Amino acid sequence: MTSTVTSTVTSADGTAIAYSTTGEGPAVIVVDGALCHRSFGPSGGIAEQLGSEFTVHTYDRRGRGGSGDADAYSPQREVEDLAALIQAAGGQACVVGFSSGGALALLGAAADIGVTKVACYEAPYVTQQWHRDSALRYTADLHQALDAGRVEEMPALFMTLVGVPAEQVAEMRRSPVWPMFTAVAKTLTYDNAVLGYGAGGAVPTDVLGTIAVPVLAMDGGASPDILRDPAGIIAEACPDGERVTLPEQTHEVSAQVVSPVLAKFFA
Repeated sequence: MTSTVTSTVTSADGTAIAYSTTGEGPAVIVVDGALCHRSFGPSGGIAEQLGSEFTVHTYDRRGRGGSGDADAYSPQREVEDLAALIQAAGGQACVVGFSSGGALALLGAAADIGVTKVACYEAPYVTQQWHRDSALRYTADLHQALDAGRVEEMPALFMTLVGVPAEQVAEMRRSPVWPMFTAVAKTLTYDNAVLGYGAGGAVPTDVLGTIAVPVLAMDGGASPDILRDPAGIIAEACPDGERVTLPEQTHEVSAQVVSPVLAKFFA
């Protein structure tokens, strides 16, 4: 059985970022999406699948799990977190991000911090006008709730944004998982900033056009168009971009399905 080693790295602003390492081979860093971290989300399954061929690093994004945080936030802080992890991994690494973590992975690739290849799965940028209106309204509501100290409302706002029915949200609020969401609710504003929802959330094609490494944009064949369409725009905007659709997959992609695609791309 492959062992897992846990450690911390210090980001440029002094924030401690907790991470775990497993496997042996070229370095891969996994970036989680909203509300997720090492103990809750897809990264553990990805690490387990890729660990036979790669040294896989999973981490708690700032403000989550075992990682620290700072008073001031900008997406650049999370790019610096990723840069610190890449240095700890040897100075170069392939990076894969899921959902909003995919948007962060792309920002890291554009920043020239040692990313050698980057893959993203359904980075939820905005491609339709009604979705843009929803993103702008969500941004305002999210920050209003945070400013008023109503952090318990923030995960519900997020769930509503992504289309979870109201009755299901109500059930989730009574479930044991809800305290896990509220514990990291503040970081929903971080994902919001990474995706640029406050400015409408369009795919940042100008930024993507500066990425000098291979890019794999993935989507699930069973996902709605608003989650699938950005992959095509991302692949087209990147100088060395490729799109792959995984049949029958949704936003909650199977680690067993996506990992072979990643292994082939990262090889």
